[in-house]
Amino acid sequence: MSTISSVKTSESKAGEIEMFRRSAHVVHKVVQLNSADLTQAESLIQPRPAGNCLNWVIGHLLCVYGHALPLLGQKPVIEASALQRYDRGSSPITDAAEARELSELMNAWDETAERIDAGLLSLTAETLDAPAPFSPNNDPKETVRSLLTLIFFHQAYHAGQTGLLRRIVGKEGAIA
Repeated sequence: MSTISSVKTSESKAGEIEMFRRSAHVVHKVVQLNSADLTQAESLIQPRPAGNCLNWVIGHLLCVYGHALPLLGQKPVIEASALQRYDRGSSPITDAAEARELSELMNAWDETAERIDAGLLSLTAETLDAPAPFSPNNDPKETVRSLLTLIFFHQAYHAGQTGLLRRIVGKEGAIA
């Protein structure tokens, strides 16, 4: 590979990392805004006819990032076993005793965002092309790049839900 091609490839991958960082930052801020001033009880209100409450969605976002943090050389803020109730495929929270405190989830959310950013900053361009250590879709060709793309899409999808869940509990929209 020529030096010019190598520089363009490095710049391109650095740009990808910056896009991941920006996506993570926006998702973090959206969840913060949409959960601001909500009580624990409000975070447990279920959408009708079906779906998960805001408490579950935030716990689920933490759970997914918890699986991704080791990929970025970082440790999860809350152990996977403590977030199992929020993992993929778990049922909606219908018993308040099963839910973690919203304030605890939000504190962990802020710390997790810092770790995601630190991990992305330390990510090398070569790592993006490396095989991923896991694949939610059982894709044998999953790379770190494709996995991160999927993770950040997933997080944005659920961050959007937090805006709807905020309105379902009777609060004004947080994003103008």
